[in-house]
Amino acid sequence: MGEDFRRREEQEVIKRFELAVKNKTYTFFDLEEFEEIISYYLQHQKYKKALKACDVALNQYPYSSELLISKAQVLSNLEEFDDALVLLDTVSTLYPSDPEAIFLKATILSLCGRFEEAIQEYERALPMMEEKDEVYYNMGLAYQSFSKYTEAVECYKKAIEVNINHENALYELAFCLDVTGELESSITYYEKFIDADPYSYHAWYNLGIVYNKLGQFEKALQAYDYAILIDDSFASAYFNIGNTQMNMGNFQAALDAYQQTIKCEGPSSEVYCCMGGAYEKMEQYEYAIKYYRKATKIDSLYDEPWYGLGSVFCKQEKHFEALHFLHKAIKLNSENMMYWYTLADAEFKVGNIISSLEAYQEANAIDPAYLPVWLDWSFAYHEQGDHARATEIILQAIEEAPEEAILYYRATAYLIADGKYQEAFRYLEQALILNFDQHTVLLDFFPKVETQKALFKIIDQFRNNNI
Repeated sequence: MGEDFRRREEQEVIKRFELAVKNKTYTFFDLEEFEEIISYYLQHQKYKKALKACDVALNQYPYSSELLISKAQVLSNLEEFDDALVLLDTVSTLYPSDPEAIFLKATILSLCGRFEEAIQEYERALPMMEEKDEVYYNMGLAYQSFSKYTEAVECYKKAIEVNINHENALYELAFCLDVTGELESSITYYEKFIDADPYSYHAWYNLGIVYNKLGQFEKALQAYDYAILIDDSFASAYFNIGNTQMNMGNFQAALDAYQQTIKCEGPSSEVYCCMGGAYEKMEQYEYAIKYYRKATKIDSLYDEPWYGLGSVFCKQEKHFEALHFLHKAIKLNSENMMYWYTLADAEFKVGNIISSLEAYQEANAIDPAYLPVWLDWSFAYHEQGDHARATEIILQAIEEAPEEAILYYRATAYLIADGKYQEAFRYLEQALILNFDQHTVLLDFFPKVETQKALFKIIDQFRNNNI
């Protein structure tokens, strides 16, 4: 009853304010009402209206630190960072020890990429702020943003010492420890907190994340189970159980966990996308398509389900249908190598050779260490009879990964196809040295018995001399 009454009062205040603005009439609002109006617009992401409310309020209360800070927050949300910082400098002149103004300035400096300045402001705010865990957490984010992971770890640990259930600090701590190679040693750190508070479901949850990252999936599941025993509505724990079951290849168990996630917090594009992925792994493609489509309907700007649809259609040999979805995924995220690689294969399969070669090139530029791209990209040229270009690409791959025998075997095949036998045999010898057993890959390139006999004669001679 009280909540409904408060909501009705809020709506009345908003109506009065909007009517006054529309009619350009003066209507008195006290400071608390203005703060309520601005807060309402911020919560509903109506930043232009929030800015108007700030300006009207400041005409009436020009020296209110609360209103000046609110306006700086609104300007920050509008990405007008310079104006927001100027306004906060004004607050600092009037109220040099206002912790909210200092904290907001630090946050904006961090958003501008001025991380060292941001950290200095967080340190200034720290003694004055009641929620010290939030200051330490944001300081950690600032250190993390310019790759000072060790310092970030210390900040996250301090945040957790103040508030053991600071979920974001626990999560970012695990990430930074992973980056610094200290993830395994962090297990005792989380266990210390669990000993202090066995009912901290966030601590159990993040211990599960650590075990999952270390590939200790059974222990991860056990930790997530403890988190759920403490709070059976903990959606994130169910979701991560699903992810861990996926890592273990238990796709039906993963689906059950994702369903539990939906029961706890309702459907989301991410959960539906994961369900689509589970069905795809089970080769139940119609269900995979169904859930990928559900994901796109909730969030049409989420690239992964669009890629999922393209991937499923490729697996069904429906490459032409796949192209639309793969292009959609790439439009939303052009930095994902696998998207370009899958597109390249689909374009090749439908005969769009130029588009295929361009897509392979894009994939290779994103991740030159991924060997399948080099192999398929060069093979596309080989299939078109351009053996010289195929060889050129595979030799570039050898420079990238000189220890990979498969690349030397592929160079051998392309050089033989190009009639360069002497050079081909040099690469064949190197391939045999690196991995003799892999020589059977050459059979796919030379179905003629005469060619196979000639190659095996050389291979047998190598075996007799070296093994």
